Amino acid sequence: MRMRRHSSEVHESSHGIDLAPMLDFVLNLLIFFIITAIFVKEVGLDVNRPTQMNQSDSEGSSIQLQVLETSEVFFNNRLVDVRAVRANVEREKALKSDIGVLVIADKKAQTGVIMSVVDQVRLGGIYNITFSTSN
Repeated sequence: MRMRRHSSEVHESSHGIDLAPMLDFVLNLLIFFIITAIFVKEVGLDVNRPTQMNQSDSEGSSIQLQVLETSEVFFNNRLVDVRAVRANVEREKALKSDIGVLVIADKKAQTGVIMSVVDQVRLGGIYNITFSTSN
């Protein structure tokens, strides 16, 4: 009798593992990922690239402001104080109303000085500001 019980127990365990719960779980995961993928929105920024200009056109149409690592500010290759930027910008704007500003900042220049220069330019009435880095 012992042999029969043992052989019947082996026969019952050889049916295998029930895969239905695992398949239900995988199906639920698939549905979850499909639904969440639908609601993902890509965030982007549109960039308007400037058109190519000749060097002679760009010289007369913009003011160059350089901010060095030592916090010195150059207005059209002339050393000025940060507080004098506004007056110089207003004078140049009076001569040419559609003028822009090119701020060339050293990579190691202090951000506070750069922002002070930009604030002075905006107070001077020019909002067309382009940024560039040097070194």
